[in-house]
Amino acid sequence: MVVYSAKSMSYQTSAAWNELNNQFLTIAINWIYLHLIAYLENNQDTEKTIDETSIHNTKQRLAKYVTIDPPPAFVKLSHHFGLSPFEEFILLLCIATEINPSLSSLYAQAQGKLYPTFALATSLFDHPDWKALSPQSTLRYWKLIEIHRSPETPLTVSPLRVDERVLNYVQGVNYLDERLRPFVYYIPINEQMVNLPPSQQKHVDKAIWHVRHKSNQDSTLLPSYKPYPIFQLVGIDSISKQLIARQIATELQVQFYTLPINLIPSTAKDLDDFARLWHREGFFLPLVLYLDAHDINPSNTNNIFDQIQRFLSRSGGLFLLNTRDTWHGLTQTNYVLDIKKPTPAEQIVAWEQMLPTNTTYTPAQLSGQFNLNISSIYQITQNINQADRHEASNHPNKLWQACLAYTRPRLDKLAQRITPKATWDNIVLPKTERIILQHISNQVSQRSTVYEKWGFRKRSSRGLGMTVLFAGDSGTGKTMAAEILANHLNLNLYRIDLSSVVSKYIGETEKNLRQLFDAAEDGGAILFFDEADALFGKRGEVKDSHDRYANIEVNYLLQRMESYQGLAILATNLKSGLDDAFTRRLRFSVVFPKPNETSRQLIWGKIFPPETPLAELDCRFLAKKFKLTGGSIYNIALNASFMAAVDNSPVTMHHVLQAIRVEMAKDERLMNEKDFIWATTGDV
Repeated sequence: MVVYSAKSMSYQTSAAWNELNNQFLTIAINWIYLHLIAYLENNQDTEKTIDETSIHNTKQRLAKYVTIDPPPAFVKLSHHFGLSPFEEFILLLCIATEINPSLSSLYAQAQGKLYPTFALATSLFDHPDWKALSPQSTLRYWKLIEIHRSPETPLTVSPLRVDERVLNYVQGVNYLDERLRPFVYYIPINEQMVNLPPSQQKHVDKAIWHVRHKSNQDSTLLPSYKPYPIFQLVGIDSISKQLIARQIATELQVQFYTLPINLIPSTAKDLDDFARLWHREGFFLPLVLYLDAHDINPSNTNNIFDQIQRFLSRSGGLFLLNTRDTWHGLTQTNYVLDIKKPTPAEQIVAWEQMLPTNTTYTPAQLSGQFNLNISSIYQITQNINQADRHEASNHPNKLWQACLAYTRPRLDKLAQRITPKATWDNIVLPKTERIILQHISNQVSQRSTVYEKWGFRKRSSRGLGMTVLFAGDSGTGKTMAAEILANHLNLNLYRIDLSSVVSKYIGETEKNLRQLFDAAEDGGAILFFDEADALFGKRGEVKDSHDRYANIEVNYLLQRMESYQGLAILATNLKSGLDDAFTRRLRFSVVFPKPNETSRQLIWGKIFPPETPLAELDCRFLAKKFKLTGGSIYNIALNASFMAAVDNSPVTMHHVLQAIRVEMAKDERLMNEKDFIWATTGDV
């Protein structure tokens, strides 16, 4: 056939086009039929019914379809892959026997075999090309045909068969290759799409410009052959990155598929076959592939990185690569799109557009506390609106609670959530320390006003979070103070379990901390590092590789704590054990002293719940004789209550003094029996 000179590369399926495509295939199969009959008549010396004129006229009829826009599928395929006339003939020879099986009898008459072969093609066609069946030929490299060859059968007489995907395509049936379906996931691009904020739309515009710029450079190439760069979507927010990727697909009007990196074939042959099939699929369908490698660190997983590199280098088309950090070392041209969550101002706009009715929280308050992407805001508000349609009662703080619940799951896997119950009335502290705690609470609740309305965020992107230190002996109220802040601010409180964070393996501690802080960035959580000196200790002199990596862990923590935009509380029994660089980065430092006699008397007076039946307790005596911390006093009150419950009586001084003995024995403290005289005389 003649060279394709299409004006448009668009592929459309309509009734008119299907009719045109079927007409073309009918004529093309008839062209093959005429070649067969002419060959048989020449070799059998029978009366000639077919002459060169009939074959030429049929070929001319086929040529007319080349100028139609859009062209038949076979014409488009031939142009795209650059098939030679002989390669077109071989492909049509294979297609003809699939569409019209009765041709098999003619194949058998011509060569003694029911299927097409390379030998048959060379016999029927005037100008055969032996390169057409080489492994690097277009037909074989792109798997347009299959050769079923046994070891004892020569290549020239081995059965040829058109690839099923190619056969369906030329007949107008266009769907993703079944061999690719186990690896990729199709995501409809018009499903629950939301408008992107300007800070994210600019990345879409940049990618679209590069794609269309390449298209304008060479309008004769299809997307799968254009030298598109790889777009690296970098950042911690995978949801925003996928939204941006879907928006790119929407504006390019291509199908959107995702490929989890762990599904890439591991063996070289399987990977090459997969890459080639995907590359070929870019011709059949307009599509983009979103490679999800967010959790992959190339420095730690070289094998996976090499597999991805091999896949990208052997395939083609438009690729969007989701990575947490920029991947260096990719051999292909790539552009890095640094994706962040919407700015606080953009989140305020989103909340204003989607905010449900009957809520006591303003968009500024929600944006100030929760750092959410557009999809999350949309999902939260949709869930609230759906609940409102099915529930008779509305709660003013339901939206805040929904935000807390939405941001919890990721942190629940990494830290221990504490249900805060303590209130300001439960804690006994000196006036100065209590005022500092109130300052902390006020700054968390008012940060939207100061950072956004008053412009402090424009001055600096660092130091916008709040790191505070709670220092003091065990039992002096550090954990209770954290509970009070979480309860008052209506936030989740997470205690960081150091045993699950610190690892003996090099690099694992930073990885665990990174996951922890990334999960906490959504807001709605207070991070409570108990016994923080074990994790945030002083950097030491480097004597070996372990010391060097230990210092790296501390350096990483210094940087991550400074960039963290939530409230992080470091609790330690030994303030002097912390690295000086941490103390310089603290917003507040609260020292929890051991309670004096007056404070201990106040603690004894409020330690028992109102529901607990009490006999007359001498709180002044207990405070004077026993120098205990608030934590120890709580343990004593709890143990005394159990003793009273066993005796089926109210809690008495006798029960309390017995519990004090137990508590002091637990700590191996020396006890002076004179301190317990009240138990028998009732006299101080």
